[in-house]
Amino acid sequence: MPGSRVREGLEVADAEAQTIGAMDTLIAKYVDAQGGLMRALAALQQAYGYIDAAALPKLASAFNLTKAEVKGVISFYDDFTRAPKGEHVIRICQAEACQAVGARGLTRHACEKLGVSLGDTSADGLFTIEAVYCLGLCASGPAAMIDGKLKGRVDADGFDRMVTEASE
Repeated sequence: MPGSRVREGLEVADAEAQTIGAMDTLIAKYVDAQGGLMRALAALQQAYGYIDAAALPKLASAFNLTKAEVKGVISFYDDFTRAPKGEHVIRICQAEACQAVGARGLTRHACEKLGVSLGDTSADGLFTIEAVYCLGLCASGPAAMIDGKLKGRVDADGFDRMVTEASE
């Protein structure tokens, strides 16, 4: 029915307005703080799981920066992301020590298993796979991290177990 579509549209618009209002409130907390931009970005990342594009002009205005400068800070730090990540984030070390013991093959296997490329999220939204350049397990490579938990000597079978355990 046409009336129900209008009502749904108003509900979506109301939810978006609430989100934008919440963003404004969150950003305002850090405007006068030392390192305010970083703290505001971390708070947005924590609250929403990523830095929404709608936050960029708000951040730029609040901190007297250009949108390009704000984007530069976001893109410099791996922990900030501009798109939602999967429920589980898997990072596979690509540094030389891990490459020497099979990280490239592990990465290929992981991408094929999840049906994604590095940096992407699986179609079901469960897994995001990312490259990282040192997890500090150089003597136990190839190294991976899932949801902040380090794993050493990960092979294809070990990766599959990680994914299965995370899915349960």
